[in-house]
Amino acid sequence: MSLPETIAKQTDARPPVAIGHVRLYVSNVPEASDFFVKIGLRLITQSEQLAVLELRGGTHLVLRTSLEAIAPGVNVPFDLMVDDVVATRDTFKKWGLTVSEIETGRIHSSFTLTGPDGYLLTVTSSHTGGREV
Repeated sequence: MSLPETIAKQTDARPPVAIGHVRLYVSNVPEASDFFVKIGLRLITQSEQLAVLELRGGTHLVLRTSLEAIAPGVNVPFDLMVDDVVATRDTFKKWGLTVSEIETGRIHSSFTLTGPDGYLLTVTSSHTGGREV
């Protein structure tokens, strides 16, 4: 029996390990926090210098004030995964957010979403195959 099998509950179909926290430095924490809430993250806490937002599965996105200017067009070091990438892109576009065309890859379809500082977020199609995550 492997370690994850000994830790996981027998009735819980989810993997026993998740990413806990992902950090993103931004120029304006409240503005960035509002942006991420708008696109679907859950606000946990927010101040002028720090915000914590929750994603599906319990991962937290931690926003902190950047000490340096953020160059527009920089890709953030993570992607966001959604169940319906086409509907998500269409909704974001209707809201006036800047989105690219959808690109179809071998495994995922994805588009980029421009964040408040001009950074680029990749929004990717899910491929969980109906498994709980």
